[in-house]
Amino acid sequence: MKSFVHENGELKHKEMDKPFADHGQVTIKLKAAGLNRRDCAIPGRRGDKAEALILGSDGAGVIASVGGGVTDFSVGDEVIINPALGWYDNSDAPPEQFEILGMPDHGTFAEYIALSAEHVEKKPDYLSWDEAGVLALSGLTGYRALFTRGKLHPNETVFIPGAGSGVATFLIQFAKKAGARVIVSSRSDEKRRQAEKLGADRAIDTNSSWPEKLKDETIDLVIDSVGRATFNRSLEVLKKGGRFVTFGATTEDTIELNLRAFFYGQYKLIGSTMGSREELRAMLSYVEKQQIHPVVDRTFPFSETGEAMNYLQDTKQFGKIALKISE
Repeated sequence: MKSFVHENGELKHKEMDKPFADHGQVTIKLKAAGLNRRDCAIPGRRGDKAEALILGSDGAGVIASVGGGVTDFSVGDEVIINPALGWYDNSDAPPEQFEILGMPDHGTFAEYIALSAEHVEKKPDYLSWDEAGVLALSGLTGYRALFTRGKLHPNETVFIPGAGSGVATFLIQFAKKAGARVIVSSRSDEKRRQAEKLGADRAIDTNSSWPEKLKDETIDLVIDSVGRATFNRSLEVLKKGGRFVTFGATTEDTIELNLRAFFYGQYKLIGSTMGSREELRAMLSYVEKQQIHPVVDRTFPFSETGEAMNYLQDTKQFGKIALKISE
């Protein structure tokens, strides 16, 4: 089968053996896959490893075969893949066995994938293949950060730096449907316009003075995945006693924190990452009830996976990037 792999320090297309469904597994013929920043980071983490690894955490497709013991799915079912492996019930932190699909296991940038039926969910009927293919990882991450960890309430105000990221586009829609006021930031005029069109109440310039721009706002919750570049700036506009959820660091991981100002402000700093199957199912129910559509910035043919990854690394997108694996 056609695959996109990391092998001997290189990213390339390669013919790999088609997988089969073992006991408790299904094979899926992939229709679409979604790119995530994790895919761009994996080559650096693997270095020059000789073994070929199929990249990709997100995907959607059709059940092609069913292994023994599987009763919830049949050949022909349309499904999405849950990339949060080994995390079933909602908990304060992932269990020890938690892994993300796409390393060390083979991922979704291939014509077929075999995995446990426990990590497959029915595709919402109203979504296109491209939308379904990009939904799970970012949608789940945003849902847990906003609701499980951030405990967003109606009529609260949430501030989201970096309006163009895939997760941010889910956060905007999730929070608005929950009755919150949503403020975002971006350096790009176009991305600010797109964010407001998507539902954001305000979109401010990242390069502006945030305390000045937001002096008339009360920020109850910050959800920040940028890291060092925005952490202290976000904290500066958060109300005293407010909640700060962080789930990523697209800039540097390490920050400097004025501890005295932090504890005098009585802030709550909360970490989050991905989410459980229980939360994924809650997210799927939420998007279906609210008829939320993932924002797909651009769809690349599978033959242009390398170009798609470069596009993501350049942060040109507003929303998610999809790969069309098959018709």
